[in-house]
Amino acid sequence: MDDAATAAFLELLRFPSISTEPAHRGDVEACARWVVARFRAMGLEAELCPTAGHPVVWARNAHRPGRRTVMIYGHYDVQPADPLELWEHPPFEPRVRDGVVTARGATDNKGQFFAHMLGIEGALRERGELPVNLIFLVEGEEEVGSPSLVPFLEANRERLRCDVIALSDTGMVARGHPTFSYGLRGLTALELRVTGPATDLHSGIYGGAVANPAMALARLLASLHDEGGRVAVPGFYDGVRAVEPWEREAWSGLPMGEGLLLEMTGAPRLDGEVGFTALERIWARPTAEINGMGSGYQGPGSKTVLPSHAFAKLTFRLVPDQEPAEIQDKVIAHLRARCPASVRLDIERGHSGSPYLVDPRAGFGAAACRALRRTFGGKEPALVREGGSVPIVADFKRILGADALLLGLALPDCRIHAPNENFPLENLEYGARLNRALLEEIAAA
Repeated sequence: MDDAATAAFLELLRFPSISTEPAHRGDVEACARWVVARFRAMGLEAELCPTAGHPVVWARNAHRPGRRTVMIYGHYDVQPADPLELWEHPPFEPRVRDGVVTARGATDNKGQFFAHMLGIEGALRERGELPVNLIFLVEGEEEVGSPSLVPFLEANRERLRCDVIALSDTGMVARGHPTFSYGLRGLTALELRVTGPATDLHSGIYGGAVANPAMALARLLASLHDEGGRVAVPGFYDGVRAVEPWEREAWSGLPMGEGLLLEMTGAPRLDGEVGFTALERIWARPTAEINGMGSGYQGPGSKTVLPSHAFAKLTFRLVPDQEPAEIQDKVIAHLRARCPASVRLDIERGHSGSPYLVDPRAGFGAAACRALRRTFGGKEPALVREGGSVPIVADFKRILGADALLLGLALPDCRIHAPNENFPLENLEYGARLNRALLEEIAAA
């Protein structure tokens, strides 16, 4: 990677574009304007598009009839940098050491979308044109759930119409190992509140006569799984798509065994649904998780209260072909059927995102695999699913009718969302080369 490209990357990283903090609203917009200016300097038409929240950056080349249209997606907003004391240096003063850039946003997602920009810039500089009609869409609210992007997509459906979408907001299985994430789990959330007495009570005077909401909640939460680790909600697995034999074979050869998962997590042992490997559980099986819970006295020592209420926050990771609203309905029915009459159960529905799956062996998926092989010296791409969720990918499919190709450039030790987030400069180079190969392969597909 040449010095000019590295300098530009570091300049991009200096913007504290933290979308969740109102104090940084000006920094978020300044970052967006920098991206617009960069696109224009490359020779693309570019606009800063206002939304109800942070602006969207839209860019394109001169479109010609008869060519494929490719959209590239990224986001310029970043996570908060806390805890600051754990950073080796200020998070928005990027440093390069041993070919690795450390800064907030380096991997999520500035390094990844900037690599695509470099690929386009290089192609335009050398050839004066691209092999496809290009749309580049960079948003500023991904880290807060993209609340303005869906309305933007719906309002701009025609000028965003495309054949396929490419993004690099996912990871690689190992350094130098090309990786195609062809599936994402979906997500749906619920918050439970169990209420008993009107106020905390003395547990000696009232215990045994008044129901304890914390105990009632504990029993409800325990009812979500059976002894084999399966979710015990009736109908929860209806429609769950089975893992294909070719997927099991592909995943069995990846450098991501159970030993590595133990090392990365620090857990004493792995656990989960009986009958599936750890990767199958993460990538292709749905889950029910407790993300937070609380009740009663939390201070030092003891305080003999019978708490008035208890709460829990739940999320359910979903796989094809589960529908978030249907899963919410089934879980709510399960919990209400088991809630004793001695307490009141209130349930608040939370955010949702649908699961996503594309065939990596055909069509644009096969083109992406060819581009990955070209970029990484003929090495066979790892075909993986992601355990996490990128809800906007399903929205792209629903609104624009286009599949998405998730070609990650983040390494497993990138410390995404954590102090000392980092991105290797070699992946900036890989990403630029991948972009050029991908556009060529899609043009020929």
